[in-house]
Amino acid sequence: MQEKSLSEINARIRDGSARVVTAEEMPDLVDELGTAEAVREVDVVTTGTFGAMCSSGVFLNLGHSDPPIKILKALLNKVEAYSGIAAVDLFLGATQPSIDRGIDYGGAHVIEDLVAGKQVDVEVEGAGTDCYPQIELETVLRLEDFNQATMVNPRNAYQRYNAATNSSDRTLHTYMGTLLPRFGNVHYSGSGVLSPLSNDPNFDYIGVGTRIFLAGAKGYVMGAGTQHNPENNFSTLMVTGDLKKMSTRYLRAATFHGYGPSLYLGIGIPIPVLNERIAKNTAVRDGEITVSLTDYGIPRRDRPTVKIVSYEELKSGMIELNGEEVSTSPLSSFHVAREVAKELKAQVERGEFLLSQAAEPLPRMGSARPMKQTKESPNVGDVMSRDVVTVREDIDVGEAAHLIVNGSFDHLAVVSGDGRLMGIITAWDISKAVASGKASRISEIMTRRVYSARLDEPIELAARTLDTHSISALPVVDKENKVIGMITSNHLSSLLARRR
Repeated sequence: MQEKSLSEINARIRDGSARVVTAEEMPDLVDELGTAEAVREVDVVTTGTFGAMCSSGVFLNLGHSDPPIKILKALLNKVEAYSGIAAVDLFLGATQPSIDRGIDYGGAHVIEDLVAGKQVDVEVEGAGTDCYPQIELETVLRLEDFNQATMVNPRNAYQRYNAATNSSDRTLHTYMGTLLPRFGNVHYSGSGVLSPLSNDPNFDYIGVGTRIFLAGAKGYVMGAGTQHNPENNFSTLMVTGDLKKMSTRYLRAATFHGYGPSLYLGIGIPIPVLNERIAKNTAVRDGEITVSLTDYGIPRRDRPTVKIVSYEELKSGMIELNGEEVSTSPLSSFHVAREVAKELKAQVERGEFLLSQAAEPLPRMGSARPMKQTKESPNVGDVMSRDVVTVREDIDVGEAAHLIVNGSFDHLAVVSGDGRLMGIITAWDISKAVASGKASRISEIMTRRVYSARLDEPIELAARTLDTHSISALPVVDKENKVIGMITSNHLSSLLARRR
């Protein structure tokens, strides 16, 4: 087994003789030379990723005012920062929305504004104690005005990330972007071949204290990130760095439509080629890194896997899904990830970036457990009415009116010959048709774009659908889209009354 030490590699970095390649270049070298010769020829492999990393934020120290103030509530450009740390210490989370602009502007945007050198309006309310008597304070600050601005991100640099699609009949707005109905598109994230943790999956080098490239500054791995799941190749990192040394080239705010703010970050880690095992791991290709394509049309924690796909397939721009070609789009930027890896390569070659020995390794065991829920909420099936009347689209309006007048319901589900949901009609639709005298068939007045619910769907999701689309009922369908019940706003009102 060909081996060398970290101190040898750092010595070569210092004298400018280190051989450095990017993770994108390494696979061809290993194919050409073999792992043993690659260890002799290559000293460092640089990695990079640039994507939305929601679990990010900054600790800010404002310094003491005169008179002093103990901050109870703080707004930075109308974005609330957490103040329950110390008198003038705050934590600003990237996903916190503003109180005046909502999700169009949030903590991530404040962070980018600060790094860009812009001033930020600060409004704080104080506790009013003997030692901190001031009650209110307003000021304007730039990044240099804070004593410390330390980025601390609980979960960054996923080893890989599931791709997303949508089987439902409506457009979904998610943290995986806008997903079109009926498997209309696929979104994915992560840099694949350049991903730091994909190139060191066993943490042979990356550990607590590892020096990294973080948004243009030198940062460090603090430990395993939240939801660290190495047993399923979904490892994460908790990282930190000095915001004052970062660049907006590698730090950008974003808002996902209908979801909220996030922070795009560039992270790169140089991996020393200490032995053949590391040489082999850093030769990974996009075709060897696979992820689950999950169905976000099922609104549950455990979303079903549609198929397993590789980054090579995803990056091609098109995959086969249910016999159809479906377009794929990245939420992260491989172009900037490549730039991170190349910039890091240049810094190592110039002797500006030395590699660090980890204080301790990252855990190789562990998985992300679901939340323990001690109070279960009812599902649609627990509340809905199973006494549902369905009709065909070719019946006349008068017959539909007769059904509603003689029934205890205000909605009729319209189905095909085999019972599959086609649309919905309400008492109001029928009243308008009768009053106008223009329509004779249900097909002429029914709503064809109908929202539905599933039997095992949490009641809160059904309520949200009703509220979002200003409708009063949802047909409940099975896996074959056949109508098995109806849930209405009256069902939800009755449930709420019982809870009270």
